[in-house]
Amino acid sequence: MTMYRETGRHERPHFHARYAEFKASIAIDPPVVMAGSLPRRQERLALAWAELHRDELLENWRRLGDDELPLMIAVLQ
Repeated sequence: MTMYRETGRHERPHFHARYAEFKASIAIDPPVVMAGSLPRRQERLALAWAELHRDELLENWRRLGDDELPLMIAVLQ
């Protein structure tokens, strides 16, 4: 599963998750699927990962908005 932020104007902090042909936009706080879909297992994993790394995701959202490089975030173990 790949998780990323698209560039451009965004209002609510979120990231995009992709798995095979599935795509979803996931809000960071609170972690919830805003649009699209993932298979049930991958959705649970993405939401759990977002919950564990909420502060880091929000910091990266800020950094990207300020044209700074994002920090690496650990993968879900």
